Amino acid sequence: MDTSDDGPLAGARVATRLPAQDLERARRFYAEHLGLAPVDERPGGLLYRCGDTEFVLFRSAGASPGTFTQMAIEVHDLDSVVAELRRRGVVFEEVDLPGFRTRDGIAEIDGNYPSKGARGERGAWFRDSEGNLLGIGEPVL
Repeated sequence: MDTSDDGPLAGARVATRLPAQDLERARRFYAEHLGLAPVDERPGGLLYRCGDTEFVLFRSAGASPGTFTQMAIEVHDLDSVVAELRRRGVVFEEVDLPGFRTRDGIAEIDGNYPSKGARGERGAWFRDSEGNLLGIGEPVL
């Protein structure tokens, strides 16, 4: 595996873009359910920051199929974050697949990337008002 960091994008920042068919509905969902407010906006777009990362909700006629995680947020205490989001009305996905199952909305995942120094991860998934599938994860040290 090539681990060089001299490529043209090596020093770049990644910023997720999530489609919203109804931008005002999405704004309300992110405010009421996730406690997030845009830090900036322009016609057809809302910019949010979480820690030192950012993402944008943009007005789109299209929609994601919601069949994969479109954005993941890493937290330090998954249980408390899930509890607070549930209190705010977020509904977590339940998954029951061979080798992958959630219990009360949370999955225990074996393995993690060696660079993260973790032996596994705990994760939970939910959909925003636009059908985008969002994940929350906590490394298991």
